[in-house]
Amino acid sequence: MDLALLRTFVAVHRAGSFTRAATLLGLSQPAVTSQIRALERQLGRPLFLRRARGVTPTTAGDELAHRAAPHLDALVDIVEAGLDDESGARTLHLAGPPEFTSLRALPALTPLISQGLALRSTFAVNAEDTLAGLAAGHHDLAITTARPRGGPLTSTTLCDEEHVLVAAPRWAGRLGPGTLRHKGSVLLEQLPVVEVHESMPLVSRYWATVFDSRPAASAAVIAPDLRAVLESTAAGAGLAVLPRYLCENALERGEVVALLDPPIPPLRTYFLNARTGTLGLPHIARAHEWLVRAAVDW
Repeated sequence: MDLALLRTFVAVHRAGSFTRAATLLGLSQPAVTSQIRALERQLGRPLFLRRARGVTPTTAGDELAHRAAPHLDALVDIVEAGLDDESGARTLHLAGPPEFTSLRALPALTPLISQGLALRSTFAVNAEDTLAGLAAGHHDLAITTARPRGGPLTSTTLCDEEHVLVAAPRWAGRLGPGTLRHKGSVLLEQLPVVEVHESMPLVSRYWATVFDSRPAASAAVIAPDLRAVLESTAAGAGLAVLPRYLCENALERGEVVALLDPPIPPLRTYFLNARTGTLGLPHIARAHEWLVRAAVDW
C-alpha cells in the first residue's frame, strides 16, 4: 500500500475536511479526493461519509486511523530525530497566538536551549486551523484559546488571561463619572475603537460580559497584532480591550489607563495541546512541563 495514500487519509481523518487536509498537505482538494478514492478502492470499503461541512469517518475509517496513525507518526519522529542528531539538538515546533507566544511561551522555554533544545515557532491566530495543523503533525505543541473537541489531541489548561479596557489618559479625562459602568453603549459613541479584527472580538466579549450589551460602533483602527493595538491606543487612537499582561507596563508608566475595574473581569483561557502519544517523547514532554510550570505565575 502506498504510504502517501495513508498519509493523506490520516490528514483527512484528523482535519475532518478534504479542504483543510489539502491545505495542510500542500495539495489541491481534487488530489486529496482522488487519493482517498484510490485508497477506498484498494480496501474495498468507504472510509468517510461526506457531509455538508466536512467528512465523518466510517467505522472502517476509524479503525484504519487507529491502526495506521501511530505508525505514521513514529516514522515522522524517526526522520525528525535523524535531522536533530545532525545538529546535536532536538527541535520543538510550537504554534500559538503571536503576542502570547512572543511574550509568554518563548521566553519561558529559552532556558531549555542550553539543554540542547532547538525552538521553531509559528504564529497562528485561528484556533481551528492551529489544532488541525497540530493533528496533521506540523507542530509538536500548540497554544490555543479553544479546547480541541476529541480526536487525536490531548489538552491541558494553561492559564487565564484578564482583559482590561484601556485608553490614553487624555481620552479618559473626557468621560464623566459613571459613564463606563452605566452607559457602555454611549462610550463607543464618544471614543474611537482600536481592535485586531473588523468583528471586534475583544471589545464585543468585554461588552457582553461587563455591560450585557453589544458594542454599537465599528472600529476606527484595525491592527492584527495586540502589540500594535497597544501602541496605537497609547498614542491616542482610541480605546481598546487588551490582556493585562500585555499592557501592564504601559499602565504602570501611565501611557494608558484602565477605564473600568469591574468586580468580575472578563477572562480568556489558554490551552496547551499535543498529539496523543507524543508527550512520551522527552523533548516534547520537557517543553510541555516547562510551560505548565511557568504558567502558574502568569
